[in-house]
Amino acid sequence: MLMKIALHSLASRRTMALITLFSIAVSLFVLLGVGHIRQEAKHSFTQAVSGVDLIVGPRTGQLNLLLYAVFHLGGATNNIDWHSYETLAQHRDVAWAIPLSLGDSHRGYPVLGTTVDYFRFFRYGQQQSLELSAGKPFDQPFEVVLGAEVARQLGYRIGDQLVLAHGMAATSFTQHKDSPFQVSGVLKPTGTPVDRTLHISLSDLEAIHANWQGGTLTGGHHQETASQPTKVAPDSVTAVLVGMKNRLTTFRLQREINNYRGEPLMAILPGVAISELWQMMSWVEKTLGFIALLVLLASLLGLATMLLSTLQQRQREIALLRILGLRPLKLLLLLELEALLLVAAGTVCAFGLLKSGLYLARPVLSERYGLFLGEQLISTSSLSILALVFATTLIIALIPAISAYRSGLHGGLQSR
Repeated sequence: MLMKIALHSLASRRTMALITLFSIAVSLFVLLGVGHIRQEAKHSFTQAVSGVDLIVGPRTGQLNLLLYAVFHLGGATNNIDWHSYETLAQHRDVAWAIPLSLGDSHRGYPVLGTTVDYFRFFRYGQQQSLELSAGKPFDQPFEVVLGAEVARQLGYRIGDQLVLAHGMAATSFTQHKDSPFQVSGVLKPTGTPVDRTLHISLSDLEAIHANWQGGTLTGGHHQETASQPTKVAPDSVTAVLVGMKNRLTTFRLQREINNYRGEPLMAILPGVAISELWQMMSWVEKTLGFIALLVLLASLLGLATMLLSTLQQRQREIALLRILGLRPLKLLLLLELEALLLVAAGTVCAFGLLKSGLYLARPVLSERYGLFLGEQLISTSSLSILALVFATTLIIALIPAISAYRSGLHGGLQSR
């Protein structure tokens, strides 16, 4: 009975109720959105690379090296000489070393030059290896393996040809039209920057920059004439991912690399760099959360104000309910129920807005910032937020509810 009365009461004041509902929905959308993006961004960053003991690059900032080597954001200040990479790969403590070379793109997606060891040793998430949904890794000249998002967004299939461009801009006027690549494989989705990356061999990357024309390859460490380009060792690479034979020797190798005399290099621990990144971003995270809480509190106070302002108009209604036998305690519960119904409806609307907003923002966030947001909106964090919201609603709604509780039958009749 209380539910029916509450619904009819809100329907009779639908304009004010809808405005209050919209206010609550927007504030919950902000609060839940901030929490979801924070959680998914942290998950996306921590799951992007796994099993890599060291990331080696030219001497620069720790975060800068992490961002461009793993997330392909920003750019390198310098490159690593190929001889330095070979020295590192042959080190007695190194199990494997994956060279990475960046700088080219295709329609806004980064191109990564590497070796087949990338598909053998690279891990993400919980030590998950890369798998192909179709085709095979590159093993012939001018073959490319696409990330899942690249293939889906651009509609490429096995055997299609594409042209790479110099630089990382979405629109480039310097394209390698004389060296088209053929799609040899497509990777399964990983939810990491791998999905938005095109993978080619280092030798092919060197070839397209060494002016391979008419069967003659110039530049690099080799120069030959043939109907097909031979494998070419590059002059330099952007960064190197390193896996250790024994992780106990990681810090020792890190010191050796940081003190390397051949050229200025630095080695970082991925986990430490990611922790530093989140420490730097924690104040932004806390500020956004605090602002969202203030917005929500303002909306709930508006809800209480709305209920209070309508009490004077509802004196006759309250009096009639008392005549029909509605006890003062149930009258208090009626006001509480109306508040909870508005918050519940606002929560549903907030989730709808958040779902739509993420659907529209997901491509932009993944393309520009390398953030992959999951579709699962219900989590322990969001449930905790909602529990806090409903508890706060019950407390704030006590203000008009107690006023209604104190309203006397005689006062209600005389008000008319």
